[in-house]
Amino acid sequence: MRLRPSGLQSYLGKMRGSTQGSPPRVRLPEVFWSWAGAFLGIAAVAWLNQRFFADADLALTIGSLGASAVLVFGAVRSPLAQPRNLIGGHILSALVGVTCWQWLGGDPWLAQSVAVATAIALMHLTRTLHPPGGATALIAIIGSDQVHAMGYLFVLIPATLGPLVLLAVALLVNNLPAARRYPEFWL
Repeated sequence: MRLRPSGLQSYLGKMRGSTQGSPPRVRLPEVFWSWAGAFLGIAAVAWLNQRFFADADLALTIGSLGASAVLVFGAVRSPLAQPRNLIGGHILSALVGVTCWQWLGGDPWLAQSVAVATAIALMHLTRTLHPPGGATALIAIIGSDQVHAMGYLFVLIPATLGPLVLLAVALLVNNLPAARRYPEFWL
């Protein structure tokens, strides 16, 4: 009598010796353009941050922009990387995050969970789902006293301006090679 392997054993067996189910290998030109776009996009945000915002106790650079760069430059055709999602996802999530901090900041665990869950729900309802938006909502709560002092200014700087800078760079870089086209759709 032969025993059937469990689902996990079967899955692990397939993964060990097979590339079936793996994502396709990305061609080197695609890797180059993803690298160049991410470099230029984050460099633009970081340079603007250092030049104009560092002395003003404002921050243009937030961690969620790194995740946005992965989508906008590394997955240019993804619906999650399109301008509506990039901009709308960050703005909605920042609004939710700041509001949750102001209303629920006395219970940070509650503010964090309500902010991320609500940001996801609103992004779904508005068709602006952008995974880094969840991080933007979270940053509004777990950020420093400087972030909290910004209040709703956080929605403009960095949550709107940062993604707009990435979008400008994406429009330039992602449309240079013939094999890439960005955006797939605006609205």
